[in-house]
Amino acid sequence: MARWAPGTRERLRAAALDLFEEQGFAATTVPQIADRAGLTRRTFFRHFSDKREVFFGDDEIPATASRILADAPADTAPVALVLAGLRGLARHRFEPQREAVRKARRIIDAEPVLRERDLRKQAELREAIREGFERRGQEPLVARVVAGLAVELFQTALERWVADESGALLTDHLDATWETMRSVLND
Repeated sequence: MARWAPGTRERLRAAALDLFEEQGFAATTVPQIADRAGLTRRTFFRHFSDKREVFFGDDEIPATASRILADAPADTAPVALVLAGLRGLARHRFEPQREAVRKARRIIDAEPVLRERDLRKQAELREAIREGFERRGQEPLVARVVAGLAVELFQTALERWVADESGALLTDHLDATWETMRSVLND
């Protein structure tokens, strides 16, 4: 295999997820991941700084959120903007990879160090959304509330989608979760 073969990162990620699922995150080593992928340990470290980065190393979601907020028309209402952004993210990034996302979520949920890292990533997304809304001219309190709602909406819908065996789309869960949030907030 060529040293810089296309798909190397994805092969490493798939091998890691399989091993994490088979023997647990803590018991899996970087050499095992590299061996399973048919690559070297050095190649692994060209793509990931450590095995946790298999889950979190290329998380472009905060940057994507910032870009969506910056590019949206100025008169777009905050909630409409959040819903459109989350639906787009669901359709383009998550729904095409449902089984990989499900596997990753099971592994993250089973490992405290990964749950902690996941919470930090959620906080980074919340901050990116808050900053984006403030740059759009929203009052700081409004920006903070909308950012918190956006992250909670997405996490709740994602958890429901991962657990759902019916085949419903993540966008369906986003809409249903938003309707529940809206009804609770209107009480």
